Amino acid sequence: MSFSRDINRGSVTSTRLRIPEASPSSGICSVCLDGCPGTCEIAKSSFRGREVIYPEPFGKVTAGATKDYPVDFSHFNIHGSCVGAYGIEADPDKAVFPNVNVETIIGKGGYRIKLQVPIFTGALGSTDIARNNWEGMAIGSALSGIALVIGENVCGMDPDAEFRNGRVIKSPELERRVRLFQDWYEGYGEVLVQHNVEDGRARVPEYAVEKLGVKAIEIKWGQGAKDIGGEVKLPTLESALRLKERGYVVLPDPEDGVIQKAFRDGVFKEFERHSRLGMVNEEEFIKEVEHLRKIGVKFVSLKTGAYRPRDLALALKLCSIAKVDLLTVDGAGGGTGMSPWRMMNEWGIPTVYIECLLYEYAKRLHEKGKYIPSLAIGGGISFEDHIFKALALGAPFVKAVCMGRATMIPAMVGKNIGIWIKEGKLPKNISQFGTDIEHIFVTAEILESKYGNRFRMIPPGALGLYTYIDRIKTGLQQLMAGARKFTIDHISRDDIFALTKEASEISGIPYVMECDREEVEKILHF
Repeated sequence: MSFSRDINRGSVTSTRLRIPEASPSSGICSVCLDGCPGTCEIAKSSFRGREVIYPEPFGKVTAGATKDYPVDFSHFNIHGSCVGAYGIEADPDKAVFPNVNVETIIGKGGYRIKLQVPIFTGALGSTDIARNNWEGMAIGSALSGIALVIGENVCGMDPDAEFRNGRVIKSPELERRVRLFQDWYEGYGEVLVQHNVEDGRARVPEYAVEKLGVKAIEIKWGQGAKDIGGEVKLPTLESALRLKERGYVVLPDPEDGVIQKAFRDGVFKEFERHSRLGMVNEEEFIKEVEHLRKIGVKFVSLKTGAYRPRDLALALKLCSIAKVDLLTVDGAGGGTGMSPWRMMNEWGIPTVYIECLLYEYAKRLHEKGKYIPSLAIGGGISFEDHIFKALALGAPFVKAVCMGRATMIPAMVGKNIGIWIKEGKLPKNISQFGTDIEHIFVTAEILESKYGNRFRMIPPGALGLYTYIDRIKTGLQQLMAGARKFTIDHISRDDIFALTKEASEISGIPYVMECDREEVEKILHF
């Protein structure tokens, strides 16, 4: 059985095969023809080289893995019941789904973050697609009461940022991103600023806390979409030179005269900026958390990727020792603004597998009386059923989910609807609902009633995200009501069952035909 599909072709890399039959293992056409114009990924790589590693076009797409893993959330289903209720009185007039409370709290220290829905965005950093859609993401998150994570390298990529002795002293772009959320903040959610190796060297956390009033900082070890540092493409020689001067790895070398000539001649059109790999050290990590606390950070988070099990265990151990508020584990199979395409599909532990390991390790530490931070899981989560299953699979330790592409899409769609309205170019599938904001966005009237004249300041992208989160909230309430769980804290591993033996084996969740055996016997013995 093969889990890789279309490995030598795909819309992500704008490649295809000459004939439909391909070798299952290599992906190469079963008959490769001398004289083929070069349409597959191997052929395109022979003349465009490293460009074909990445999804395209950069800055306009987010990409997610297409590999079909043996076990994912679809291999579990949610139990329903017709008996009783948890978290509310078992009264048909009270136990109705709109009364389900989907709020949660993350953090165990003096500063805790309340979420109206157990969601926070993926870390959206220095890619163009994040910058271009930030207004909708930030304001939409604040309106929805979810947490917003500003990703790595924002200050370093900011063309108007100012540095003194390698330390950032001004970054209009980071300030814009923070203020957009803060201006609409109403007590739920929070804005977290992430930092990697370069951000740490530039003292981004100090700037964010001291100058922008940021309360939450996220240390970044990695993500599920790739096993290397953050990367973007740079469309100008000037930006490539600026980023190299600021200490980034820029390829090809923009200071090389031959490379400069090739760029000006149009041989290639974009440079690559890469972040350095982090090197985790136990003592240094604990010191870093202590340092963040000393400079005024009230909420410390760690984001780690789909690394090998020993690294996951190390993350949990260090978060326990340092009493970190939140640990987010990002499984393979999610998405990103720019990651090597083959890497996105072929490295790392997939979401369900890594969450099962996370639960096992957290349970062991909990039984030993160790501190367990709030846990969150990410990696391809996009709808309310995913959220329920993720919370159940990791219960009682997993308190929220991280959603990257799924929260960016509504902001992009909303933004484009606003543009299309102004241009009079609404697609038919949208114009069937109306031709203005109030008729197209089903939640617009609710927000207009709440905010009055200020409603006009809400960008269409924020309306898109708010409307999507409202749908997620409603769907989650319905699933929870069906399981008779009326608060997030009552969701447990007993609320899901495995549809396959393999899913049951890796998770410890009972196989469907083995569920409730003891209770069944008691009921039938009458």
